[in-house]
Amino acid sequence: MINLMTLIFILGTYLFGSLNGAILLCKVKGWPDPRAAGSKNPGATNMLRLHAAQAASAVLIFDLLKGTIPVYLAYFWGYSPIMIGVIAIAACLGHIFPVYFQFKGGKAVATGLGTLLPLGMDLTGLLVLTWLFTIAVSGYASLAAIVVAIVAPFFVEQINPEYTISVCMLSILILLRHIGNIRRIFSGKEKKIVNWKR
Repeated sequence: MINLMTLIFILGTYLFGSLNGAILLCKVKGWPDPRAAGSKNPGATNMLRLHAAQAASAVLIFDLLKGTIPVYLAYFWGYSPIMIGVIAIAACLGHIFPVYFQFKGGKAVATGLGTLLPLGMDLTGLLVLTWLFTIAVSGYASLAAIVVAIVAPFFVEQINPEYTISVCMLSILILLRHIGNIRRIFSGKEKKIVNWKR
């Protein structure tokens, strides 16, 4: 049974996850809302399309930390792997459905990756390499996120098997968020972030 403090922690994680780095940065800079420009996704990839790499990097770090900090605290405080998974999902749901921004957020790829950082740098390295390789081969940032979501449970099974179920839950959430991207990839309408053809 979940106690009151755990419920407060989960709610706090959701509220923290609702702080969207791309939207906040655009408000501070006086830039257009990223939900109304480019891919209309308020995340690091769209910020790279719309603005400088420095802005995209700042958003990426911010969104990573939204996942890393709560999960690290949960791990430090001795929560079970399943409860850590619930807390990770709360952070991602905050990013996807931010209470501060009319529940219109991003796809939680960076935040989802951030929740996996406390599980080890070996796992992080494998996921980042998989993401970079998929980008290099396909040019699609969305496909890279989808591939990472698919392989993450298999990597975790080999490195930290006690977290496999938790990561599966997280991967399902990320994949559900990318259904539109999957359809556009198959129809040839998805935009590439890198195009090797000149």
